[in-house]
Parts: sequence; structure tokens; C-alpha cells
Amino acid sequence: QVLLVESGGGLVQAGGSLRLSCAASGSIFSINAMRWYRQAPGKQRDLVADITSGGRTSYADSVKGRFTISRDNAKNTVYLQMDSLKPEDTAVYYCNADILLRGGADFADYWGQGTQVTVSS
Repeated sequence: QVLLVESGGGLVQAGGSLRLSCAASGSIFSINAMRWYRQAPGKQRDLVADITSGGRTSYADSVKGRFTISRDNAKNTVYLQMDSLKPEDTAVYYCNADILLRGGADFADYWGQGTQVTVSS
């Protein structure tokens, strides 16, 4: 019923930039918070940044000042602009959103399939 599709990952040198996108599609009535998580090999999945429907943002300490989360509510899309990338940013990045379906009773949690970001030193 709902699909979250990430794009924009890839290989970049340290100090470079990437912009991730995540578009939600399907029988969507409303979206609350949208988030980006990441998971490096052998590590847990960690929250990177989140943004409310009103545009309030928060970031993990490790990415503050380098990453910027934004969203386009008309397109049901969230973005993650990643600048000054470091090798330790290498991970699979996942999009997450709280979505209320048309005719639904409550918001539910949805995940994208992930996109690989690799930063070379």
C-alpha cells in the first residue's frame, strides 16, 4: 500500500557531497515525521536526522553542521544533503516515515529498502 524509495547513494571521496532522496507513494493520507537512519557493517541502525511535518529538524551529533534534512510535503519526499563527507559516514542509509493511510485509523511506521553510501579516504 505504501512504498518508500530511496535514491542518490553512491561512491564519493572524503570531503565530497551527496544528496539522498526518498519518495513515498501509495494510498497516503498524511505523513508526520520523516527520518534518515544509517547502518554500517556489523553495527546497529542509528538515527541520523529527522524532520517533522512542520519542518522542525534534529540531527545526530556526528553529522551536525555537515548534513541537512529537508522535505517537500507536496511530493511526499524527504531529502538528506550530505556535505564534508567522511569515511565513517559509509553505511546503508534508510528512509523512515510515520504514515496515515487513506481510510486508516492510525499512523504506522514505514521503511525504504536502503541506499549504499561509500566514502573513500
